[in-house]
Amino acid sequence: MKKITVMSVFGTRPEATKMCPLVKALEADERFDSVVCVTAQHRELLDSVLEFFDVVPDFDLNIMKPRQTLADITSTVILRLCEVLRQRRPDILLVHGDTTTSFAAALAAFYEQVPVGHVEAGLRTYDKYSPFPEEMNRTLTTRIAHCHFAPTVESVENLKREGVTENVYVTGNTGLDSFKYTVSDDYKFKDSTLASLDFSEGRYVLMTAHRRENIGEGLENICNAVRRIVDEFEDIRVIYPVHPNPAVRETVFSKLGGHDRIHLLDPIDVTDMHNLITKAYMFLTDSGGIQEEAPTFGVPVLVLRTETERPEAVAAGTVKIVGVEEEGVYNEAVRLLTDPEAHRAMSSAKNPYGDGKASERIADAIWEMFK
Repeated sequence: MKKITVMSVFGTRPEATKMCPLVKALEADERFDSVVCVTAQHRELLDSVLEFFDVVPDFDLNIMKPRQTLADITSTVILRLCEVLRQRRPDILLVHGDTTTSFAAALAAFYEQVPVGHVEAGLRTYDKYSPFPEEMNRTLTTRIAHCHFAPTVESVENLKREGVTENVYVTGNTGLDSFKYTVSDDYKFKDSTLASLDFSEGRYVLMTAHRRENIGEGLENICNAVRRIVDEFEDIRVIYPVHPNPAVRETVFSKLGGHDRIHLLDPIDVTDMHNLITKAYMFLTDSGGIQEEAPTFGVPVLVLRTETERPEAVAAGTVKIVGVEEEGVYNEAVRLLTDPEAHRAMSSAKNPYGDGKASERIADAIWEMFK
């Protein structure tokens, strides 16, 4: 039996968290020859995920440099990946979601006439500048891709509206596949602050906020709202792993630093984060992945954005969009803190993003197309 060579390309921690379970599934499947190429768009954050999943890249483009721009990332990925594809020509190249790595890798594969499979295809806000640059990254990747692995039926409908109807598969989200590797009942936190906390005392609010469009006034508003909430509710503790972006850290530490019930951490690894979610009362975030992950553990999510490419979660009731104005963030958080029924309704809603078996469905679909 001829094996199908599948090259998986990714470069950021969110991509790695969602692609490594798929890589592991391909490695364990005798139908495939799995090849991994990382761009290292995020070097340190990426490496911790690779180490945890025991994924050793066959190719490492190592593109990250200080103050890199989107143009830097795009052009360097294209140039270096084209060289890799000439060395090791796969039957199909897989990219994930909406990063600049994903779009640039897809374009490089197109230039080398290698078919592209798009994992987590079909998400849309229909605003090309929000989220920026992710909305255009995933839209352009769709135009290049040979096959589309959509997490939900709604994602498939988005593709249909754009005339994409061939080689489209509903698979669920591979991010949920990672939980079987990362979450355990007897987990011990590696981060020293997390290891020192007693999660039986009080209610813990988790927070992440770092999107480009929120940096500046939006992030200041969010932090002001969070500070008010902690000052008003004595049982509330906030845990916020802060992105390394200096513009984010300057705002966050100036607004939220120095409070004994607000824990500002350096970025934590995927195992700490997934197990931390299981301890949370609610999550404030502008992240896409958290909208998919937290509902699995019954944690309500307030989205610090004005739109989401994950409307399934809103429809299911697991997620609510609250914007970036101080009063809106404050009011919606207070509602969940003071109205047990509102919290119960969100925490008991079913996660719409699948059953943790997306990787197997993607592998089967690739086999059917290329065997």
